[in-house]
Amino acid sequence: MPAHAMNTVCTIIPALRYRDAPAAIEWLCKAFGFEKHGVYADDTGGIAHAQLTFGNGMIMLSTANDSEWGRRMAQPDQIGGRETQCPCVIVSDPDAHHAMAVAAGATIIDPLKDNDYGGRGYSCRDPEGHLWWFGSYDPWKETAG
Repeated sequence: MPAHAMNTVCTIIPALRYRDAPAAIEWLCKAFGFEKHGVYADDTGGIAHAQLTFGNGMIMLSTANDSEWGRRMAQPDQIGGRETQCPCVIVSDPDAHHAMAVAAGATIIDPLKDNDYGGRGYSCRDPEGHLWWFGSYDPWKETAG
């Protein structure tokens, strides 16, 4: 392990901002299968900090606001639906996960397909426009090369 990496479950945790973070938390759990690990409200009815888990992975999120930190980030609808990052989530059954996301109203961007590099997956947007990729490709497994 590199000297700077902490010996913990997961060393990189994507963080997202949502205008309606409480609704986003409920939707992410229903549509994508995340589980609430910690949710901390702020004094305005929003979310100061939340942690959602998926297997041994985690995302953090909070309510988008006009704080010093908040002004460093843009919501997708403020920049033409574009993103500069996309969480990639490894799932055991991409077809079942895709069906769950579609049933919850996810907007499919790239259809479910087998990938040239291995695995099967799809990409979609959540209700606030954030881009996600879900698939069975596991970059941690060695591949025949």
